Amino acid sequence: MKIKMGTDEKIFYTVNYILLTIFAIMFLYPIVYVFSAAVSNPYLVETGSVVLFPKGFNLNSFKSAMELTGMWRAYGNSIFITAVGTVVSMVFTISGAYVLSKPELKFRKFWTFMVIVTMWFDPGMIPKYLNFRDLGLIDSYTGVILGFAINTFNVIILKSFFEAVPKSLEEAARIDGASQFQIMTKIYLPLSVSALTTVSLFYAVSRWNGYFWTMVLLIDDKKAPLQVFLKKLIVEKNMAGEASQMITAQSLTSPQTIIYAVIALSLIPIFIVYPFIQKFFRKGVTLGAVKE
Repeated sequence: MKIKMGTDEKIFYTVNYILLTIFAIMFLYPIVYVFSAAVSNPYLVETGSVVLFPKGFNLNSFKSAMELTGMWRAYGNSIFITAVGTVVSMVFTISGAYVLSKPELKFRKFWTFMVIVTMWFDPGMIPKYLNFRDLGLIDSYTGVILGFAINTFNVIILKSFFEAVPKSLEEAARIDGASQFQIMTKIYLPLSVSALTTVSLFYAVSRWNGYFWTMVLLIDDKKAPLQVFLKKLIVEKNMAGEASQMITAQSLTSPQTIIYAVIALSLIPIFIVYPFIQKFFRKGVTLGAVKE
């Protein structure tokens, strides 16, 4: 039997739908525009004629973007940093969250507080840089990967989820002689797939979009990831665009459309990966909602 909604509920849901629609448009429009501009006539893009859908469809900008010197090397660097960085981050995060979820841990509240306090206070950019320098991690992938291996928020997420795992399962495993490592890998991790997938996605997106510290720490351009390459490309193309002649209707590409094409290429990996983990991600947003 369908329950009839009251006037207040109708107003509530109507306002929610309107706000969510506005937010969805705000988030999606820049992405749609980037792809539309990348495959449109450069002259129409420069004159502001492309607003939503492509005009003068062509793939010349994508072709030029793929032929840029250093483009694929930067793409490979980003894939390496993202893949290795996500694995390393997950190993440290799982280990820390599992230990903090154990009630028998001595001084558990103190250690948890010491972890959480790092979310409240930041040492600052210069002290961080000096630490990297003194440890010899400048211009090294090790610095980029290990220096930002753990996100406190993600540790708290996994800790909350591990605490929701039924303790009876762990007790039964201990009776059978299972070690802590076996309990973690054979009980906690299989039951936490949605949480692990969600946190992995957070780390992967953060690594893929990482810009500032990779730019600061990686001096050698050959080690630069795609986001740093894109920043330098924007500066170079804008300077070249100002120095060149005006874009005409017959132009095959323009600095701006090539930039849009590179941005579009940088978005593709996320679009490819997300559909495969969407199911787990939806479950992961309710982490720890059900307690034993």
